[in-house]
Amino acid sequence: MRGARCRRNVARRATARDAIVTTDLLIFEDRPSDSPLVERVWRSRSLRAGTFLSVAESRCELVITRLRGRTFVTLRGPETRATPAQCPAEGEWLGIRLSPGTFFSAHPAATLRDRQDMTQPSENGRTFRLHGSAWELPDFENAEVFVARLARAGVLAHDAAVSAVLRGERLSLSLRSAQRHFLHATGLTLGAHQQIERARHAARLLQQGESIADAVHAAGYFDQAHLTRSVASLIGATPARIRRGERQLSFLYKTGADRRA
Repeated sequence: MRGARCRRNVARRATARDAIVTTDLLIFEDRPSDSPLVERVWRSRSLRAGTFLSVAESRCELVITRLRGRTFVTLRGPETRATPAQCPAEGEWLGIRLSPGTFFSAHPAATLRDRQDMTQPSENGRTFRLHGSAWELPDFENAEVFVARLARAGVLAHDAAVSAVLRGERLSLSLRSAQRHFLHATGLTLGAHQQIERARHAARLLQQGESIADAVHAAGYFDQAHLTRSVASLIGATPARIRRGERQLSFLYKTGADRRA
């Protein structure tokens, strides 16, 4: 029975996954997750070496890199600005993007913020060490099982107050306590988190061909100048350049704002 349920869950995720995206730099695929601890799972492989813009990000993430016969596991935190990044040739990656409020217990989000990644090699390409224990490397389909094991072992933690704040729910916590919870779990203030998500939402709209004026309105900016300042800092390119697809950006997943639109 358990095996049949697992197969049904895998099939459901497979039918829900997004289309594969191919650029001149890499091939990318991602899918949503039904785990409360995981927002999305993605994988990619490079077609050639090159550079791209790593855009601002509000989530923590675990990434497995396979490059020229070696395997590495990286814990990432939020990014508060756009930065250039290298894409090596012959690379393959698997990423688990954690849900808001989910973080690595021994590595608070703030300590990983802005590319202060924690990376360690896998000696055999099958397992790696984290939190004093050996863990089998996950794959694209069983990422949720892997994350659940990490959570049971206390390697991952989730602060439900973060999700409640983002949903606009009333909390029994004081405002100051809620702010402390949010900062500890995400490495960001609520205001910084909202600015990043709004800029990512606007960039997605522009990539989809929306006019700059429509993106201003849909993403909730005051005017075009406000939009331009925000996306230039957080996405790394002007709205016009994003709309024309002149720069390769790290991939922008749908946000809550996207789903409500």
